[in-house]
Amino acid sequence: MESFSALLRTASREQHEEVRGSTFIGDLLGHKLGVDAFARYTEQLWFVYGALEAGARQLAADPVAGPFVRPELFRTAALERDLEHLRGPGWRRTVSALPATLEYAERITACARDWPAGYIAHHYTRYMGDLSGGQIIRDTAEKTWGFSKKGDGVRFYVFEEIPNPAAFKRAYCELLDAVPGDELERQRIVAECKRAYGLNNAVFEALGEEFTLIGRS
Repeated sequence: MESFSALLRTASREQHEEVRGSTFIGDLLGHKLGVDAFARYTEQLWFVYGALEAGARQLAADPVAGPFVRPELFRTAALERDLEHLRGPGWRRTVSALPATLEYAERITACARDWPAGYIAHHYTRYMGDLSGGQIIRDTAEKTWGFSKKGDGVRFYVFEEIPNPAAFKRAYCELLDAVPGDELERQRIVAECKRAYGLNNAVFEALGEEFTLIGRS
């Protein structure tokens, strides 16, 4: 019988490929966009992770989602340091969320409030994705825009409190496999995982449109 963690990976593979194939990410990794596009993307992450980590504080004692609340994963402080480097000390007055980003954050908040198991789907797609594929973006940013290796501007991608990502991901999969619930509930979580990828991809599409409209500066 397929484990729940394997089921999530299999079910979300198509959506994951769509994210990887987005025009915005392709242009960002292909050196076709400037540092402002990278900064704008970082802004959107700040709103998304703000919702995720507000939810984590609410769910720390929850029997279903609580085991996934791991402070070593938290990214908000790193994002704020990156944004200060990218946008300057007054960055809080200038950052803005795209409509797609607001929809994404609102869905995370709703799951944290009403459906802890659904929150896990968002936790999985974000943290495990950035712990893995996010490292490609960090490496590109360092080489393209001259950021210090694992320094200001790319600290979001540096999980300093996770010295062994492979071991951490194995332990995370064990947590997924132990999530309580019947087959119907697990299928609902899988569907929410797909929804999370779709919401994330909508943010990339909106960013792609924004930087096409302004001439990809």
